[in-house]
Amino acid sequence: MSIKIKPIADRVVIEPSAAETTTASGIIIPDTAKEKPQKGTVVAVGSGKKDYEMTVQVGDVVLYGKYAGTELKYEGKDYLIMREDEIYAIL
Repeated sequence: MSIKIKPIADRVVIEPSAAETTTASGIIIPDTAKEKPQKGTVVAVGSGKKDYEMTVQVGDVVLYGKYAGTELKYEGKDYLIMREDEIYAIL
């Protein structure tokens, strides 16, 4: 995956996963009831700050907070840009 956005310092760009369309039992979820995904793939990573190394790498699948980051649209796709400390876990 190639993206021309280069985040600054400790920020990362994440492509959110698609929202679930059905439940585990097979019930179809309507568009109005779908929840914002909290999982995504890292597509770009900043260089970090002084005395701080970045933990995540491009291609990592991560979990983040429901209201974390700032949404942006680039070349027709939706992305999130956030600080690395807003990421909870690497899957």
